[in-house]
Amino acid sequence: MTKNTFYNQFDTERLSEERHDETYRSPFQVDRDRVLHTPTFRSLQSKTQVFWSGEYDFYRTRLTHSLEVAQIGRSICNFLNSRSNLLSDDYFIDSDLVEAACLSHDLGHPPFGHAGERTLNRLMGEYGGFEGNAQTLRLLGDRIFSASKTGMNPSRAFVDSILKYKTLWSELCDGDMRPNNHFLYNEQAHYLDWVCGGRDFPTEYTPGKFRDGFSSIECQIMDLADDTAYSLNDLADSVRAGFLTIERVERWADENNCGVEKGTPVGDLLRSIRGNRVELMAGNRIGRYIQSVRLEEDVNFMSGVSNRYKYKLVVDQGVQSETKEFKKMAYDLVFKSPELNQLEYKGDHLLSMLWEILGDEDSPYHLLPQEVASELNEGETEGERKRLLCDFLASLTDGSATRLYKRLMVPDFGSIGDLLG
Repeated sequence: MTKNTFYNQFDTERLSEERHDETYRSPFQVDRDRVLHTPTFRSLQSKTQVFWSGEYDFYRTRLTHSLEVAQIGRSICNFLNSRSNLLSDDYFIDSDLVEAACLSHDLGHPPFGHAGERTLNRLMGEYGGFEGNAQTLRLLGDRIFSASKTGMNPSRAFVDSILKYKTLWSELCDGDMRPNNHFLYNEQAHYLDWVCGGRDFPTEYTPGKFRDGFSSIECQIMDLADDTAYSLNDLADSVRAGFLTIERVERWADENNCGVEKGTPVGDLLRSIRGNRVELMAGNRIGRYIQSVRLEEDVNFMSGVSNRYKYKLVVDQGVQSETKEFKKMAYDLVFKSPELNQLEYKGDHLLSMLWEILGDEDSPYHLLPQEVASELNEGETEGERKRLLCDFLASLTDGSATRLYKRLMVPDFGSIGDLLG
């Protein structure tokens, strides 16, 4: 195995000391493999990406999306390692680490997609909020192995690679106003301290967008891979689902003053719809997006500690404009559609009812799985108990949440032998 001088002991250190005698796997391969073999990762196969999981076989779920993000992330690594004059054969960005970040980036997302995330954040409004990325960190650090609740003991570089946001919930609160997203839980402050090796953020790294823009090169690659998959592969699902028709796209382009000539994003999309070649169009553009990146050197308060902070990922401006255009189209024509909003309303109602029923501490009924109920009983404060209940609801898939709701609310659904999951 070629020694990679890009990483040092600071990067590979784990949350807790553990014996590692393996010679055939690197520390970052261990991180990746531990994620792959968890029930939490497998549950993504039944969680919504854009359309409810199980709706049709070909729609992407959180699992297939994560696999596509991982492939794109590895390809960006391979491109940079082979083309950048800032890297070399013994000094390169580890594609296994990037893959681990990409596979993990949606682990914390609840059932029913971003609608479920908004619902849980509203329900947790008085208890520190809910955020999918913060929940991912909670799983990796504390709770991913359900039997022991000890986490997976990740390396520092791996934890850092999933930290898209470095601002705490309380830092974004303003009076009675609570943040909608893009935060860590207050109790996760020690992770920020750990990934920075005890170094405080300089005063110019103000909470919010500026501080969140400060991320390791692996995190930057993961974020770009996610954006690429979201703006292109999810586009193909929207065409198949009938949300992006020729008529709708043409009308949207006219309303937004977007060109439809050959070579323009919308123009190429329209031609691919007419020719039933949307997947091919998306695939070709993914390849172009991957090759639109380069590295620039950076100097900051962490660049002398780890090479992971020594570089910024620069993306071609044209590609950035394209992804922004595709995202806006998806938001306007798909996410704002009555059809999708009706499903999101249903998911919001379902999670809200489960929260109310399962969170009733005066209820004489034993409704939760024994392991979950026992842990809730051990919670010392109301906030701790609400966080644990939120953990349970976030861990449910679209299907298991729906079945649990029906079992509790629909008289002729379910039997005594049903599994709660």
